[in-house]
Amino acid sequence: MFGRPRAGVKYVRLSLSLPSEARNPMHQFVVDHEGYEASYLLRGNNIEEEVHTMLFYVDGHPIAPYREALEATEHVLEYEISTCPDDSFYLYVRDRFSETGRGIVDAVTAAGLVGVSPVAFRADGTMEITLVGSGETVQRALDAVPDGIGVDVREVGEYGSHRFESSAALTDRQFEAVAAAVDCGYYDEPREGSTAEVADALDCSPGTAAEHLRKAEARVMGRLVEGDGPV
Repeated sequence: MFGRPRAGVKYVRLSLSLPSEARNPMHQFVVDHEGYEASYLLRGNNIEEEVHTMLFYVDGHPIAPYREALEATEHVLEYEISTCPDDSFYLYVRDRFSETGRGIVDAVTAAGLVGVSPVAFRADGTMEITLVGSGETVQRALDAVPDGIGVDVREVGEYGSHRFESSAALTDRQFEAVAAAVDCGYYDEPREGSTAEVADALDCSPGTAAEHLRKAEARVMGRLVEGDGPV
């Protein structure tokens, strides 16, 4: 009566390796400057054909040189910055598409395909994105990625919203830090692990690991107190 059962919705998590000349200038800023871990595209639309309106969360400081870079970037038409207590900030920006940017957007917005926020632009020059759709649609998106951009399939499977919601309140790096802390016993009572062990797992300094944990804890506790429910 209802026909044959259909396969479940699929997801794929991709890491795109962009050469420096293909990166957005503000992504290149994150790559070039210490103190910046990543910028995360939270929401965006391209109602205007050549202009993308976006909201980012930027994990990094100080803000002043970032603002100077925005002012000097010809692609940026308009922006506003809202600071957070932990030295990170939100960025609203209207930006002209580069040729590479347009090619990536065209690839990942293929008919029937949904991008799951956030999209991460990391300090190592990679762009990480999760796509949801049918298996065939996902493959078409992979085939449409512009030449010169490396594609690393990090994870693929059947989509379940819980797979992403558990870390939605945290940046990817903060979630990795918390996961490493749990694994090494940092949150055990009595405490078994240390920030040095978390740092080893993340391949960063103990000070940076401690900062990731502090930001993650502040964000989770803040959401709890504000009544946003489980994170």
